[in-house]
Amino acid sequence: MVKYYCCAGLLKSSWDQVCVAFWQRYPNPYSNHVLTEDIIFREVTPTNCLISRRLLTKTSRAPHWMEPYLPKQMASSAYIIEDSIVDPQKRTMTTLTWNISHARLMSVEERCKYYINPENGSCTEIKREAWISTNVYGLSRAVQEFGLRRFKNSVTKTMKGFEYVLAKMQGETPSRTLTETATERARETALAAKEKAKDLASQAQKKQYV
Repeated sequence: MVKYYCCAGLLKSSWDQVCVAFWQRYPNPYSNHVLTEDIIFREVTPTNCLISRRLLTKTSRAPHWMEPYLPKQMASSAYIIEDSIVDPQKRTMTTLTWNISHARLMSVEERCKYYINPENGSCTEIKREAWISTNVYGLSRAVQEFGLRRFKNSVTKTMKGFEYVLAKMQGETPSRTLTETATERARETALAAKEKAKDLASQAQKKQYV
């Protein structure tokens, strides 16, 4: 069973600027979870399309109920493959990313297409699709819901990171306010507390049937 999700985003910068920012978006204040990025290969096709594959290493804190299924040395990190095609003639950039760590427990595939907004040529439209699947019997719904929540949170940070890098490229001085930082940390703390509460409730329910 696969859970599908689709959303759209808009960046108030030209397609050319977004393409440049795409390769310069790490590091930024919203991507502290991205540890490394390495180019595996890159080539230009006869039609002048740029094809790239990169390996990204990210921190990936698993929920408490998932940790017993993960090796201890891998419970807090994940490896991601990112393929991309930049087509300067069609003015599109398409990316496909998927995790190679913990794929049996949860697989997340994401496809993004960046193209010129048809109503405003100075803006860039992003169509984002995701497929979340798992092979964990009996916990598939919980794993997929967890994956979807994490994916949505990641999309929000990705867009903020893009806007930060684009502003910096255009000579502005982007910065995170103390209020914004505190609010984000409060949300993360609340989310962690919510996950812990679910774990405790699940454990309590199991004990009732023992």
